[in-house]
Amino acid sequence: MGSVRPAAWRRGAVVAALMLAAFTFNTAENLPVGLLSLMAADLRVSLGAVGILVTGYGLTVAVVSLPFARVTRSVPRRYLLAGLLGLLAVASWVSAAHAVSYGLLMAARVVTALAQAAFWVVMGPVAVGLFPPERRGRVMGLLSIGGSLATVLGVPAGTWLGGHSGWRAPFAVLGALALVCLLVVGALLPTSRPQESHAAYGAAPDRRRFLVVVSTTALSVTGVFAAFTYVAAFLDEVGGFGEDAVSGVLFAFGAAALAGVTLAGPLLDRFPRGTLTVPVVTQAVALLGLYAGGGSQVAAVALLMLLGASVAPVFMATQSQVLRVAPGRTETALAANSMAFNAGVAAGALLGGGLLPLVGVRGTFLVGGLLTLGALAVLTWPESRVPAAVTER
Repeated sequence: MGSVRPAAWRRGAVVAALMLAAFTFNTAENLPVGLLSLMAADLRVSLGAVGILVTGYGLTVAVVSLPFARVTRSVPRRYLLAGLLGLLAVASWVSAAHAVSYGLLMAARVVTALAQAAFWVVMGPVAVGLFPPERRGRVMGLLSIGGSLATVLGVPAGTWLGGHSGWRAPFAVLGALALVCLLVVGALLPTSRPQESHAAYGAAPDRRRFLVVVSTTALSVTGVFAAFTYVAAFLDEVGGFGEDAVSGVLFAFGAAALAGVTLAGPLLDRFPRGTLTVPVVTQAVALLGLYAGGGSQVAAVALLMLLGASVAPVFMATQSQVLRVAPGRTETALAANSMAFNAGVAAGALLGGGLLPLVGVRGTFLVGGLLTLGALAVLTWPESRVPAAVTER
């Protein structure tokens, strides 16, 4: 980061550690979903109370991302990342403690969410700053693969381990993974001021484009989660899938998401706009297709895989675009995009839940598709051009 870049093996090790950290944070965020019944029974609380551990996590990230970006903008990234990964490790081990109560577990989740909010803000600029500017998109693609693996591997593996060794065991493993990341980052990431990196500022600052990208994030994510929050009920009521088949379909969704970011990542630098527009289009097609043809099991599986292959690349592409067009410091711009994403998750779930009695579970996919079309309209709206005669006055 600075004028002299570290050796290639050091840069590769740091990026690998950041990928693992993204995997660990994303797994920690969503792990209670797979352990819902086990945690509720052991802690003697309702399923809804355990669900709040996930909802509250996302809302915390949404609320604090932007303030954290401003507060920590001058802190050397080596020290900041080491501290955040230390918080993740400690909070995970507290969650794994046998004497942990629901209140203490909630506090540990809040600490983890605070750490994740700051981590997502600085992770991209740190990794991108280790490489030449023309490789920004490729590096962001690698980081997205780490985060996407949480859905395909992290949560299913944590659910399996929790079922065999108790729900606390996966949290203990996450703490150990966070410690590994901390050691690598602490040992190999150079110490420098954030503003010394080329990734501290947008490569082609454009305030209008930045607002378009953040609006696209908010609308597309709201659309997805208005429908996908209730996908299990959709597969049961509309698709006629049995309970055992639902997990297999969701695994296919996660695998498609991983394939989507893996294929799109290398294209981000060459086709920055296309790699955002195309997945927004296919997301709309998938959601509207599920509304129209979700009664066919073959179509439902194919369209859900198309949805998975679209959702993850959309966020990856918006993050890459924000790094390119940020009108000021990239940390602040990425924080705004992260806030839009997490607010969209919460708003989508609330919107879908509110409309469920009115339109049914199938109708939520129509709503999600229409919101995604709104995102596409914002994304492709032509720029207004001032006539030359007016400019000269």
